[in-house]
This record gives sequence, structure tokens and C-alpha cells, in this order.
Amino acid sequence: MDIDAWVWWLVGAVALGIPLVMTAMPEFGMFAVGAVAAAITAGLGGGIVAQVLVFVVVSVALIAVVRPIAARNRAQTPGTVTGVEALKGRQAVVVERVDGSGGRIKLAGEIWSARSLDADQVYEPGREVDVVDIDGATAVVM
Repeated sequence: MDIDAWVWWLVGAVALGIPLVMTAMPEFGMFAVGAVAAAITAGLGGGIVAQVLVFVVVSVALIAVVRPIAARNRAQTPGTVTGVEALKGRQAVVVERVDGSGGRIKLAGEIWSARSLDADQVYEPGREVDVVDIDGATAVVM
């Protein structure tokens, strides 16, 4: 019982898919796609040289095109900061006296409990302060 070449290429594609799933390395997926392309070539009657060339060309082309795109997307930082991180660095207005032990500010249209970064610093109502951190539900200001 002789197994056709295209079946071997599909077995190779599956074998390359296993490390893709186990290691999350996309290069294995690109090699698996190359093996599928070689299986198609074998199914259409291409010789072994054509099959290997198709495998190499498709695999290398995918790596050359997809890897730089993936690396560029991985390197980009998210443009939108949300939640507590979005409040850091914003300005607020003191509503009740703020010192090292507490107080109240108006931040992003809401009243927040606050304390000064420097325990000796005191901020009187009406003064603008900068939010340097959020500690639980308390804004740390300076």
C-alpha cells in the first residue's frame, strides 16, 4: 500500500500544527500552510521538486510578510488609556482642604477623596492640583 505524496504533506502540516498550538510560535503555522500548498501541488500532479519548491517559497514568503507585521503590531502601545490610569496626570480642583491625611477634590466631574503626596503639604479649596496616583479610591495629589 503506497501512500500518495499529498497525504504525506498533509501529515507534515498537522505535525507542524502541533508545536504551533503548544508553543504559540506562528512560524510553525506558516510552515504548515507551506506544507498544505505542497500537498495541493502534489495532488495536481507536480513532481517532488515542484512540491519542495512550493513548500519553501510559500513558507518563506509568509514569514517574510507576516512576521514584520506581527512584530510591528506587538511593539505598538495601546493608544487609549482607560480606567484609573486615565486619571493620572490630570488636573483637579480642591473642594475641601487636602493634606497628608485626606481631603476632597473634584476630578473629571466627580468628587474624590484625596491626600497630598507630601504629608506636610496642604492645599486649600479652589486650588488646582495634579493627580499623580490613585491609591484605591483616593487620589494622591501634588
